[in-house]
Amino acid sequence: MTTLYDDALRVFRDVPVTADLLTAGPVALTRAHLPGHVTASTLVLSHDHTEVLLCLHGKFRKWVQLGGHLEPGDATLAGAALREAVEESGIADLVLHPEPIHFDVHRVGCGGGSAHHDVRYVAVAPEGAVFTVSEESAELGWFPVGALPSPLADATECLIGPALAAVRG
Repeated sequence: MTTLYDDALRVFRDVPVTADLLTAGPVALTRAHLPGHVTASTLVLSHDHTEVLLCLHGKFRKWVQLGGHLEPGDATLAGAALREAVEESGIADLVLHPEPIHFDVHRVGCGGGSAHHDVRYVAVAPEGAVFTVSEESAELGWFPVGALPSPLADATECLIGPALAAVRG
């Protein structure tokens, strides 16, 4: 049986900095690992791929894709990314593309300073999808892929091209 840790080793095998992080063992998937830990996020596209659903992050007040920390019940990174997207958007029937579209390592304030090793996926919302703002977001909104809001998190805009390529490819 494949574990979440096994899945992380597979997904990050060609991402040297995160592959190195994972030598610490399964603890590198948890917030308890202060040097850094794996997170999972999802860029949600509208059914016709013309808009993207972003959240205004409640803590750092920038627009970003949906996502967050792994949880004990997560079986795969893709599953964690989808769970986070559903929890944060309230859209239950998102269709997740199974392979990551991007990887990013960035510093965060977790535990007084850590790094998120984020694996990023893309999902498509059904036509007429209606979102619900969760406790983790200050706001959610649909934005045209060519007119993203400000302030935007550093690595969010670079997800648009790979996301469109994945869902159209």
